Amino acid sequence: MNINRTLVIAAAACIALAGCTKKNVKEGPAENLQGPPSANTQPMGPSTGGKYTPADLETDSCLRQRVVYFDFDKDAVKPEFQAIVACHAKYLMDRPMAHMRLEGNTDERGSRQYNLGLGERRGDAVMAAIRGNGGSSSQMDVVSYGEEKPVCTESNEECWSKNRRVEIVYTAK
Repeated sequence: MNINRTLVIAAAACIALAGCTKKNVKEGPAENLQGPPSANTQPMGPSTGGKYTPADLETDSCLRQRVVYFDFDKDAVKPEFQAIVACHAKYLMDRPMAHMRLEGNTDERGSRQYNLGLGERRGDAVMAAIRGNGGSSSQMDVVSYGEEKPVCTESNEECWSKNRRVEIVYTAK
């Protein structure tokens, strides 16, 4: 089963990286990163020489997306986030000195210990997906905040879906 999962991740990476060509696109307002995206995000690719630079973290539409959302009580990376994972993996490959922290979060439901464990499993899942796309484990750390750092505090599904996430935080660019 792990071999099949690895093959699926590798195939998704190939497809995502095949779309990583330089495109001349006018920059619009930054996307709303407060909730799960409604459509797949396609990587736009590095701006210089085929390799990402630190400036691309703010200018590349794919790299600006630094939140991976999860379904209720799940720790598997959803297919719509594979392109984002592939972009960040390529950034790590292009920038060996870069380092990221994967911050796992949950909604308020469940015990404190369960949510800390779930947040860690979610962070580990994003790390595994990035590794599957060529990123190095030595460039990533996982931390779980469980339910302690909500972005929304209402008790409804729309709000809870915003809290079930892993945030990608670059600690060295």
